[in-house]
Amino acid sequence: MTTAGLVLAAGAGVRFGGPKAPYVYEGERLVDRAVRIMREGGCEPVMVVLGAWIGEVPGAEVVENVEWSEGMGSSLRTGLAALDSEADVDAVIVTLVDLPGLTAEGVGRIRESTASIAAASFDGERGHPVKFAREHWADVIAVARGDEGARRFLKGRGDVALIELGDVASGAD
Repeated sequence: MTTAGLVLAAGAGVRFGGPKAPYVYEGERLVDRAVRIMREGGCEPVMVVLGAWIGEVPGAEVVENVEWSEGMGSSLRTGLAALDSEADVDAVIVTLVDLPGLTAEGVGRIRESTASIAAASFDGERGHPVKFAREHWADVIAVARGDEGARRFLKGRGDVALIELGDVASGAD
């Protein structure tokens, strides 16, 4: 099974004081860190959705979300639509650019799950990243709006495998 990585990094970071993607944390831009962690966790290809800030991201395909101001939902739709042309990709792991505590081991655990939908869990609380098998992409695209991302799609589903990552990663932004 081929699992792609999708990094949502288009936001303006208003509360943060500017876009988070180019912010340097521990000597590395958050966007570069996210791409590296996804690759080390076994994701290939890795795609980054940018918007408020546009720049080069080595090791990833950059997709511009011209509707980035509409929220995370538009970035999720943009990224999944772009990945749809990657015929050999069976699933995608979606993460946010501002999760510096995410680790390759955590991404690997989610990637290795046989569930068609798998989400990170930190001490029993669902978080990011989330894996979606290709069969779910159209349904996610159909409901991803505003800053909810895939929440509407995930709400009330009994088939979401929660993968505990609290021992190897942090979901804090």
